[in-house]
Amino acid sequence: MGTRRPILEAHALPAAAYADEHFFDVEREEVFATSWVCVGIHDELSKPGSAIVRLVAGRSVILTRNTSGELRGFLNACRHRGTRLLDGDCTLGSTIRCPYHRWGYDLDGNLVSTPQFADAGVDRFDTADYGLHTVRVAVWQCLVFVCLSEETLPIEAWFGDLDQRLAGYRLADWHSHQTLPVEIEANWKLISENFQEYYHLCWVHPELARVSRVRDHYRYQGPGMYCGQTTTPISSDERGDWATMPPAEGLDPSDSASGRFIALFPNVLLSILPNHICVMRLEAIAPGVTHETCTWLLPPSTGHVPDEDFAVTRDFWLDLNAEDIDIVQRGQRGLATGGYTPGRLSPRFEEPLHRFHNMLADRFNGVPRIPDGDESDDQPLYGTGVNPLPWRMVESQTREGN
Repeated sequence: MGTRRPILEAHALPAAAYADEHFFDVEREEVFATSWVCVGIHDELSKPGSAIVRLVAGRSVILTRNTSGELRGFLNACRHRGTRLLDGDCTLGSTIRCPYHRWGYDLDGNLVSTPQFADAGVDRFDTADYGLHTVRVAVWQCLVFVCLSEETLPIEAWFGDLDQRLAGYRLADWHSHQTLPVEIEANWKLISENFQEYYHLCWVHPELARVSRVRDHYRYQGPGMYCGQTTTPISSDERGDWATMPPAEGLDPSDSASGRFIALFPNVLLSILPNHICVMRLEAIAPGVTHETCTWLLPPSTGHVPDEDFAVTRDFWLDLNAEDIDIVQRGQRGLATGGYTPGRLSPRFEEPLHRFHNMLADRFNGVPRIPDGDESDDQPLYGTGVNPLPWRMVESQTREGN
């Protein structure tokens, strides 16, 4: 299989991986039902009683916080006769109430109310046996995740060294500024792959190539379920797209001069700049349909940002995203109707795709492997130069890990 060959010999995925209904159904169970899937931004659940509803591997899931502020996740079905409890994001009181027969659950999922039920002559009924089915949940950095499998590694092991790499940004303190939904007529993997590689940069994004130059791209990959690259230094342009807002306080020389572009497996595209973050969360709807949610976050040191100032940065991302959407939708049409057979990958520009494809293959084959990373960030790889400001773990982080 071309996917499993070394990068110098590797092939891309076959067309069925992007266009076939059966492949999509299997992928939903083998990939999305066994992975840590991002479902939102941490401050979506910051208000008392806030709840969000998301679809994960075909299962509707409720996320909320209990009275102690602890994150909780449940399958969105009443334990009486399976009625959907919540239709969408909302603010709860102290009880999740079924709209059908009014069974009620507290914010830890315990069944606390069964109106007119226990008095109707039901034998051996114990409310403790009928709490909501729980799912694993976690807040990692500024993102909220769900995992439907009890066998998957904890999220800290899932993302490997990425916690340490991003520690200097203190992303848990950043806050959402704006969110926009986007519908894309392409497979979720095409969108992620397009984000991971910069082979297309000069032709699809000529404006971006002036800011994020090909020669300034370097690998940014340690052990963990992610594919990463960095642009160092990230340049400003005459429009000032990156420089409209002030940078976060306390960044080290590498973080303050770089853009980190990280595809979190399976469904997040994370762009971290010194003064803002763009999160693109992907929800696979069908083989050729993906719902993308774009959220921009700002650091805690940034005060009020006028709309006209933020619009410069936001519109740059929207223009860039429109170019990406056009090309991945064209790619989807070619894969679905063009008689495609897998081509070879470019080691310099498309190595993250090889890493990504092998993560997928591992999930399909039940292999609980976390991919290894590069030995260091200050070595030339596959034709790239040496990063002038490589990421290095600070001494305090090294001591904490020992």
